[in-house]
Amino acid sequence: MPVKDQSLKLDVTLEITAPVEMVFQAFFDAPALGAWQNASRSICIPRLLGPWVLEWPPSQERDEMLGRMGGVFRGTIMHIEPNDHVFLADAFWLPPDGGPLGPLAVQMTFTPKAGPDGVRSTVVRIVMTGFDEGVRWKRYLGLATTQWQKALGVLKMLLEK
Repeated sequence: MPVKDQSLKLDVTLEITAPVEMVFQAFFDAPALGAWQNASRSICIPRLLGPWVLEWPPSQERDEMLGRMGGVFRGTIMHIEPNDHVFLADAFWLPPDGGPLGPLAVQMTFTPKAGPDGVRSTVVRIVMTGFDEGVRWKRYLGLATTQWQKALGVLKMLLEK
């Protein structure tokens, strides 16, 4: 089994002009996750040992290395501080084709920020670690980074309306 490379990590940050409570809730509300993550189903329970599971339908197009996109991403909440951070362990992506990728660790942080005009915003940061040096892993890291950037951009658009 290849050794995990701690230097390989997903690290995405975005500031959203919305209160931290609203941003945090969007990570656990099924309709919200459907809107910004494009998840067809989700079970995300904000409590210790709660599941954080998203499912997407298989894509029509195929990646040459990973097969179809979609499938299930699942992790277990090992630490949670509402409106502050969530730590997922034992996280795996279960693609429609091929074997699972994991285990990964995912840290989600929510940092409130008040602007000089009193407008409240939240800095969201997603950090995933546990990737190894394999070509398939590196391809997944690139695609997952792009997807998190896009998804957080959609969340920003929805919450700033």
